[in-house]
Formats: sequence, structure tokens, C-alpha cells
Amino acid sequence: MNKTLTKRLQGWARRLGAAALAGVLACTLAVGAFAAGGLELSTDYPGIAARAGDSLTFDLDLTNTSGAGLSAALSVASIPEGWTGYFTGDGSRISRVYAKSGLNDGAAVFNLEIPADAANGSYTVALAASAAGASSTLELELTLDEEQVGGSALATEYAQQEGDSDTTFTFSTTLTNNTPNEQSYSLSANPPEGWTVGFQPSGESTQVAAVTVDARGSQGLSIRVNPPETVEAGEYTIPVSAISSAETLSDELTVVITGTHEVVLATPSGRLSFDAKANQESAVTLSITNTGNVDLQNLNLTSTPPSGWSVTFSESTIDLLEAGATKEVTAYVKPAEDALSGDYALTLKLSNSDASDQAEFRVTVKTETLWGVVGVLILLAALAGLAYVFRKYGRR
Repeated sequence: MNKTLTKRLQGWARRLGAAALAGVLACTLAVGAFAAGGLELSTDYPGIAARAGDSLTFDLDLTNTSGAGLSAALSVASIPEGWTGYFTGDGSRISRVYAKSGLNDGAAVFNLEIPADAANGSYTVALAASAAGASSTLELELTLDEEQVGGSALATEYAQQEGDSDTTFTFSTTLTNNTPNEQSYSLSANPPEGWTVGFQPSGESTQVAAVTVDARGSQGLSIRVNPPETVEAGEYTIPVSAISSAETLSDELTVVITGTHEVVLATPSGRLSFDAKANQESAVTLSITNTGNVDLQNLNLTSTPPSGWSVTFSESTIDLLEAGATKEVTAYVKPAEDALSGDYALTLKLSNSDASDQAEFRVTVKTETLWGVVGVLILLAALAGLAYVFRKYGRR
């Protein structure tokens, strides 16, 4: 019985030893897995296009799966010759970062400076993070290609517009900064004489002379162009530019001014009233001005006088009146023979197939005073006769 008990005890011991050995092996394997994969270094965009001379930044995330906080050393494992790379945190250069257990977003920033003479092509930069036997490597793939990245630009969606001289032309323009740095751009235009040009950030009413655009960013602009009132019909080009310390960007705006047909009928003094006498002709000087930007042809003068009146013109048809020109014409107005004293309305009109204007005159008619004089003489004669009668027969 003692021998049987002894054998059982020995079997149990062997089984316990195997279990203990298995536990030790399991612990050993767990420690090896932590050492090989306890850290993971990553970034959102590990492959990008860039240009020679660019200064780039990469936000780095560090995932710690060890179950405990780690102090990880950061290093540049490989970098092309002539390139410069370093790590920063809160604006300062760093060489280590503390990674708490789990995901560490934005644990560090990798700054990369590409030399200005770097040739187009594909390049690799390798970064490493290591701590207590755990390590991770991150490869950044960069493709240098000026055309792929695209340059900065000042571009207008509809660069040619059309309208008359009263139109305010508004152009929607985009200023793109494709440099790796923030840029402050001075805005300017070189319009024809008499034109005005203003710049406003899109969605704002404030006129500005400069704007700041983030690196790789863009800014919408509203460019307002006003031609002078006397501008002639035709096509006009307005160069615009945005200038920073690093580059000069330019674009051209085109405005097509269509013809404006306008004419004004008035008098040289601006007075629209005069005196006249019944059945007598009065001369009135008229001024006719072409206030449009195209020549006017075959302008006709007409009148709407009171009944029985006559109106004639020294020149009833003007064959040609150039843009901006003024011409004087005389109107001869003759009230009716039986016109009574008082104010009358006279309408003069100037027109052709493209433009027209009219002027309303007030004419004050004054009748002759002959019959008034005769009446006074008759009255005086009657009074004199009465006086004679009283003197001769008054005492009888």
C-alpha cells in the first residue's frame, strides 16, 4: 500500500512539473511578443507629393500595446543625402516621447526639409521608435514632381464679362498658395485711366489691399470693376496681381463695354422757360448733348405746341452727333394770334431709333398794350367832356 501511494505521489509530481514548465514557457513567449510589437509608429499620410525646397511636417501617432507607459526614443533611421529631418513636440525639438498605454494621437511631429536642388523622383525617409526592447519603423514615401503638386495661382472663373458703362463688373477669383509656408499677398490692378478696381475676400464687404493665405491653402476673392461714365464701347483688359515675398501671381480680366445710347435735350443755361408775344416769333437756343459712348445718327427734333402755335427749328435733323459732343440748335416759337396772356406748356422732343429725350418748356405770353392805351384815352376824353358840360351848364 505504501508503494502504491508512493507511485501515485510521484505521478502527481511529474504532472505538476509539466504544468509548471508549460507556465514558464507561456510567460517566456508573452515577453517575446511584447518586445517585438509593443509599439506602432504611424501617420495619416505616409505617401505624399512634394516639391524641391518644400518644408513638410508629419503628425505622428504612437500606439503602445504593452499595457504600461513607455519612454520611446525617436530617431531617423534613413534619409536621402542633403535632406534634413527632426522631431518636435509643443514647438521644441525632442528625441524621446512618453507613450501611455493605448493610442497616443499627435505624440510628436516630424519636420522634413527638402533641399531646393533635389531632383524629381521617389524618395524614402525611415523613422524609428524604440523602448524597452519594443520598436517600430515608419517609412515615408515622397514623390518630388513640380507638375503633380501644382504651383500657386491667381485664377478667375469667368475672366471675360460684358455690359454697358453703368455696369459694375464682379469677378470671382481664387488665390491659391501652393507653397509649404503661409504667404501674405499684396493685391493690385492696372486698369485703364478712369477705371476703379477693388478687392474683397469672398463673402465679405470690406475692401482689402492684402490677404494672408495658409500653406497649401486658397482664398476666394471678389474683384469689382467700375468703368468711367464716358468710356467708349470696346474691349478692355485689366491685369491683376497678387505679390508675396516668395512669388508673383497674375491674371487678366477682360471687360467688353457695349454701346450706351443716351442724349440730353436742354438749354445752355438749363432754364426751361421764356416769354413770348402773341403772333410774334421768339428764338430759343437748345443744347443737344450725346451723353452715351457711341455716335448717334439722324436725330430728329419735333414739338407738341398749344393749339394754333407754330414751332420751327434751324436744324430739325442732326445727321451725326459724336459721343460726348454737344450741338446747339435754335427753336422758333410763335404763339397764336389770339393767344391770351398767361402761361403755356410747350414740349420739344429729340429722338432717333436708339435714344430719345424731351424738354417741357413754360411759355409766358404777354399781349400788346395798344388797346389798353386806347381805352385810357377814351376814358380821359369822356372825363374831359363831362367837366366841360359841368362848367358850361352847371350854374343854370
